[in-house]
Amino acid sequence: EETLPIATFGNLMTEGTALSRRGQHDKALGCFNDALKLRAGDKHCLITRSKCFLKLGDTENSLKDAEASLQIDKTFPEGLYQKAETLYTMGDFEFALVFYHRGRRLRPDIHKFQLGINKAEEAIINCLGNPSAVKLENTKELCFVSRQAELRRKKDKQQQQNKPTKDQKRTKKQSPQTERQLLGELYADKAYLEKLLKDEDLMQSSTRQGVKVKDLVLDGISYLNHRRDFWQQQKPMYARVYERKLLRQGRMQDKKRKLSNIGRSIAKDMEDIELCLARGSAEESCRKAERMLRKIQGWTEEEVPNKNELIGNLHSCMGNAHLAMGQMEAALHSHKMDLDFARKNALTDAESRALDNIGHVYARMGKFQQAINTWEEKIPLAQSSLEKAWLFHEIGRCYLELDKAEEAQDYGQKSLQSADEEGDVEWQLHATVLVAQAQVKLKDYRSAIMNFERALEKAKLVPSEAAQNGIIA
Repeated sequence: EETLPIATFGNLMTEGTALSRRGQHDKALGCFNDALKLRAGDKHCLITRSKCFLKLGDTENSLKDAEASLQIDKTFPEGLYQKAETLYTMGDFEFALVFYHRGRRLRPDIHKFQLGINKAEEAIINCLGNPSAVKLENTKELCFVSRQAELRRKKDKQQQQNKPTKDQKRTKKQSPQTERQLLGELYADKAYLEKLLKDEDLMQSSTRQGVKVKDLVLDGISYLNHRRDFWQQQKPMYARVYERKLLRQGRMQDKKRKLSNIGRSIAKDMEDIELCLARGSAEESCRKAERMLRKIQGWTEEEVPNKNELIGNLHSCMGNAHLAMGQMEAALHSHKMDLDFARKNALTDAESRALDNIGHVYARMGKFQQAINTWEEKIPLAQSSLEKAWLFHEIGRCYLELDKAEEAQDYGQKSLQSADEEGDVEWQLHATVLVAQAQVKLKDYRSAIMNFERALEKAKLVPSEAAQNGIIA
């Protein structure tokens, strides 16, 4: 008898991903469901299934899968990003912004969190109509959420006073050209439904279930109006700037379409590269990054306006992949290429990212003094207290490895000060432990005991049982 091939978790994931890329999301969903039966609770599979649900318009299940991945690992970057993307698609821009910020705090090196922050802030501003009402400087997440809730209540109250009638809401009009751009392929459906409204005999008829055809048609138009309004206000600022630039250049329609296709292709390729690395397929991620680098180098700056930034980003991705494979020299070379491109093109964020990555490679190689020198170059580029907290901590940890306890204690205290400014308990814990360990090497045992006791209290707040046991020991 012929035996069927055994379905493995890896095969199902690969097949599901391939089907999803071809737009066959229903079939892909079946593959991800089968994969989760073989390996229940796999966070990477949950995220790929969440993306599939989102493309099918099932935001509820997409959100459930994203949250399930975070229950397994609260610091899972892809889980935080996918939850933020789902909340954003649902129109919960304030809470999406919270999770974009949370992801950026944990992984400042992942650029898509910053893009998410930009578009969520833009969406909130478009909703409220007051840019000064949305500020995140020196605030905590909960304060931000409560303030947004208050602004939303004021907005809802104002909307209630000027609330249009049901029919007005359903038949809200905009210029045909604007609607065509916002609705895309759905514009033809809306035009068809509006044409049906003119057929009085049809509008007076009912379905077998007793529902009036007119109500069904108006509901359809209302839904399309809501989608039009949603896409109009949620479109990020950088996309608008890019489109205006193309319009000013007066390109022909086919040229615009070609540039749009290039942009979508780049975004998809970058997502694939990051996804491969997140799944542990570092070799495949590196291969795809090298292939994309060759492709981009063949395009002109007119076709890819941010060409130099993308090239640097790809070198960074290749460096991270080499590091994951244990290829330290190759990783160092790629991150130094990223640094060169950043400095030549005055890209401050990219320069900060490259210095951070180079420091990590040196630390992994045991070259702690080179890591310290690199990270000290990054200090002026740090943009937040939280970023300074982990940067000072890493420098202090290197000094500790070099048996330079006084310098380690000094940077540990700087890290603690920055963590206190941010109000981040987890980094307060790390910094306090570093200070205590440095004081042990300095034989200042009384101070070390006091700091270990403070760290133990922080570990109970996090909470982290492993940290508590380590501190007690």
